[in-house]
Amino acid sequence: MDLIETYKEELQLVRKPWTRVWIGLLLFALILLPWVGREYWVYVATLIFIYSIGVQGQNILIGYTGQISFGQAGFLAIGAFTFGHLSRMGCPLLFNLLAAGLLAGIFGILVGFPSLRLKGPYLAIVTLGFGIAVYQVFVNSEVLSGGRMGLTVQKLPPLLGLNQTTTVYYFLFFLAFLFTLASYNLVSSFVGRAFIAIRDNDIAAEAMGVNLTRYKLLSFAISSFYTGVQGGLYAMLLGYLEPNMFTFLETVTLFVAVIIGGLASVEGSILGAAFVILVPQVFSNVKQLVPVVYGVTILIILIFEPLGLSGRWLKIRLYLRMWPFR
Repeated sequence: MDLIETYKEELQLVRKPWTRVWIGLLLFALILLPWVGREYWVYVATLIFIYSIGVQGQNILIGYTGQISFGQAGFLAIGAFTFGHLSRMGCPLLFNLLAAGLLAGIFGILVGFPSLRLKGPYLAIVTLGFGIAVYQVFVNSEVLSGGRMGLTVQKLPPLLGLNQTTTVYYFLFFLAFLFTLASYNLVSSFVGRAFIAIRDNDIAAEAMGVNLTRYKLLSFAISSFYTGVQGGLYAMLLGYLEPNMFTFLETVTLFVAVIIGGLASVEGSILGAAFVILVPQVFSNVKQLVPVVYGVTILIILIFEPLGLSGRWLKIRLYLRMWPFR
């Protein structure tokens, strides 16, 4: 491996020419997918784009800051229903997404206050209680959830002569790309370094001048913002909302994606999102096996590959870089 000599070089997103080549080819293939692939796979890729945003937010909180949260389903619901109500009022799409993320971020700050005194399973229980409370509020409030009929959400209309599926695909591809760039820049900035310091040793981080209150709450806010935007995009894609879409299983799905993809890894978040979307598609005829596959995969990851799929991909890249000399 080449040594990194300057801070500017360390901040570069892509350092190697060959890395630029394969990333360019991957982006080019994703751009061509709606024209050469079946509509079914375009829809699956669209779901991966949506979930990759939420999983990145979860990874910022768990992987980079070390704060466990089991309340992501609550933030998803807040973002989704905020987007749904605003869209029914005729507000612009981007404004709806921003509002969905901001409102979820505000609730994230409120939920983050217990993290100033609680850690580990105690913090997990508090955030789990928040997720359950949000679910119960929406279930029992017809004004917020639309009652038994649910809430109909306006979908993104076809643009530039494209059909609706292709329009939504490119829109979500662009958003996922922007959020991925934002995540890379965040984790390599001084804010990301503060998150990592808190994760590794919060007492030492505070002794070095890191404001624990500010950065823990900021981590919760950013993570919740990502999740709220995911909820808004999910509502836009489906065109329909009802509370049972945001049960604890959604929290488990995001958590599984983080663990399997790889903690503290942006590319791992994308791989984890792809995993939790593709597995139910592969086992669509035997859906009862999906939780079993999740559980077995987590056990295998924790035992043999603690860095997740991103860690395995890194080892493959290092092997190929040093081949045939080992």
